[in-house]
Amino acid sequence: METYLPTEIRLDHLLFRFLCASAVMTGRRIVVFPSSAELGPVLTHLVTSRAEKAITSHGRFTLGLSGGSLVSMLSKELLALPQLDCSKWVVGFCDERLVSFSDPESTYGVYKSQLFSKINIPDSGILTIDSSLPVTECAEDYTRKLKEAFPGEDFPVFDLLLLGMGPDGHTCSLFPDHPLLEETKKIVASISDSPKPPPQRVTMTLPVVNSARCVAFISTGGSKATVLKEVLEGGKASPYPAARVVPTNGELFWLIDDPAAAALTIQVERPGAGTKL
Repeated sequence: METYLPTEIRLDHLLFRFLCASAVMTGRRIVVFPSSAELGPVLTHLVTSRAEKAITSHGRFTLGLSGGSLVSMLSKELLALPQLDCSKWVVGFCDERLVSFSDPESTYGVYKSQLFSKINIPDSGILTIDSSLPVTECAEDYTRKLKEAFPGEDFPVFDLLLLGMGPDGHTCSLFPDHPLLEETKKIVASISDSPKPPPQRVTMTLPVVNSARCVAFISTGGSKATVLKEVLEGGKASPYPAARVVPTNGELFWLIDDPAAAALTIQVERPGAGTKL
């Protein structure tokens, strides 16, 4: 016998099913935490679980890193794991500033001091730029290194990319209204006119980002709230680079805190303690 529900309940139920179906179709999960303190352990489990899966599947784990607040969060949480084994990890950088590795602006330099020097990742597993080269040659050199690390692939397929988003909606070193957003052939591109200093950088292009098996944005703080709403709710019309990250055959996570999520009106996940992705 069919049960009939009141119209309002049926509509709410249909809306819920539509939102769930949309989430599955887009492969996007938006997970909101009270603060970065709760976000950190879940991010760490995402990294280690994808590492285990990748090593079981194809013998290594390829990880693309971004800078900013992610460095300290990731370093703190990973170093707290008693039996962390990174001997089969291959790490690259989603973008890098063209400065010496001793410069505080060097993403590799900060990771080396806070994380790489304290884990058993081999030097051969860390793909860095050659900061002594002019920016265009630096991008070409880094492209060669990625091609060698990912032989036979038109675009490198990373197991996991960890991205941030600036208050202007940029990600990697892909900025709003910049011609690099339309790049379709290069793996790594150079940029000499970054609106955010330092001006010279190299960056993965969108085809590489969208080729990844899994992409996770980590975005925290109230300064991101307005742009985050536009990125996540603006659809294809959104002008922000972060909105263009839509993995072709991979997972997409947005891990954010309450201040960053303050303006959102769409369905989000609010996990409990011990949540694993």
